[in-house]
Amino acid sequence: MPHHKTALRLAAPVAVLVLALTACGGGDDTAAKGPASPEVSASPSRAASGGNLATGESATGKVVEGPGEVTYDVVAQKVEVGTEAEAARAVADAADAEGRVPAVAHVKYTHKGGPALTEGSDVHDGTTVFADGQRGGVLVGGAPGDAPGCEDPYDVRSWKQGESHVFCETYLIPADATSVEVQWEEEDGEPYVWKYPRK
Repeated sequence: MPHHKTALRLAAPVAVLVLALTACGGGDDTAAKGPASPEVSASPSRAASGGNLATGESATGKVVEGPGEVTYDVVAQKVEVGTEAEAARAVADAADAEGRVPAVAHVKYTHKGGPALTEGSDVHDGTTVFADGQRGGVLVGGAPGDAPGCEDPYDVRSWKQGESHVFCETYLIPADATSVEVQWEEEDGEPYVWKYPRK
């Protein structure tokens, strides 16, 4: 199931690290399932249903929104990895960020079918960031639209078919991680996985 972070973001007056969602997944069924095996796609630019995707390859999935079910194309555009100093400044207690760096996933969502939205969307709730196979710690309470090229999902109130928005998810990951993954899954679906090796 997608991970609903909306309430956590709105409730946190300052940026805090949600430790319950680190490393072992905190009971998260996504971590237990792990990445699905890649499936052959009918189109080279779109995956069939869950699996590993190439950079720039999009996934198509459905999300139940307020006015009804909406079909989205989703693509992880990039992951920007910061420094340990940035991680320490982003949390209430710098000790929570020791040995960690922020990883900001830029994900583009395109409304492909279904009713127009007038009260926001839950599509970004299905996005998570993993490092070396372990789920990162969600960084909540910050302003999700502050990174260049990122929009705040809570500011998007009108969303019609054909329109796209880029939302960013920030996680803290181990500073020495060799690979970062962005995962997105629709409700009751297998995760789509974009891998970004670190140099």
